[in-house]
Amino acid sequence: MTTTIALAASANGRISGKPWKLHKSATVRSQASAGHKTKWHLRMEKTKCEHAVKKLESELKQEKQAEKQRKREITLQRQRAAEERRRLEQEKAIMGAKKSARLRRRAGRTKKVNG
Repeated sequence: MTTTIALAASANGRISGKPWKLHKSATVRSQASAGHKTKWHLRMEKTKCEHAVKKLESELKQEKQAEKQRKREITLQRQRAAEERRRLEQEKAIMGAKKSARLRRRAGRTKKVNG
């Protein structure tokens, strides 16, 4: 008659013949970085949030820069318009002086003035 022997609970259902050897398990990383201790999908969610914040910051910076550029352009247009007005006034004054001098010369030719 055969007797069956009950198997002890082990990794593969069999017992090692070396009872002094310890059962091996995964290394406990006590000095691992925080990134390795968190789960992958949690890290990806955090990265996604950081990218969204950076994108928002860059959009705000671009808007601010565009507003600054628009104000600068308005100021430059005003300066150009003022310069143009000043130049036209100068030309007008010069042309007025030339015209009045021409009229004085012309008036000097008449008999009434020389008379």
